[in-house]
Amino acid sequence: MIPRFITECAHNKTGIDLHPGAQIGRSFSIDHGTGTVIGETAVIGNDVKIYQGVTLGALAVKKVLQDKIRHPRIEDNVTIYAGATILGGHTTIGHHSVIGGNVWLTESVPQYTKVFHLPEIKISNKIAPEIKHNIQNIIGNTPLVEIRNIFRSPNVRIFAKL
Repeated sequence: MIPRFITECAHNKTGIDLHPGAQIGRSFSIDHGTGTVIGETAVIGNDVKIYQGVTLGALAVKKVLQDKIRHPRIEDNVTIYAGATILGGHTTIGHHSVIGGNVWLTESVPQYTKVFHLPEIKISNKIAPEIKHNIQNIIGNTPLVEIRNIFRSPNVRIFAKL
């Protein structure tokens, strides 16, 4: 009961949910840990680095599975980037592997493997002619000020009337 209480206090301060039953090797680091979840039966090797929002979780949460290994095994010298989710007790990440950001894994990964997500994001910087015409009608020849980084993306640009 006391280890779980200490874990809850740490979670409140750091945003990291690290179950006291997880087995963690030496030289383990969590960078920008908010949102990181490490389950009870997770096994983490030596020299492992993980970043914010990583989940090492279970595929199923059933009372009958309470005494089974439900969380993944992370071998030595693995790096797991932000937002990755690795689930299941039969999932092993082989040593010296790199798991990219926002990857979702429920299968094992061999040693010396890089796993990454290739999102298909298309950004168009062309304004449809009717929208451009409407904007010009609204603002006329008034100079515009460009507001950048409002969405923390260099590809998003918004203009405001002076």
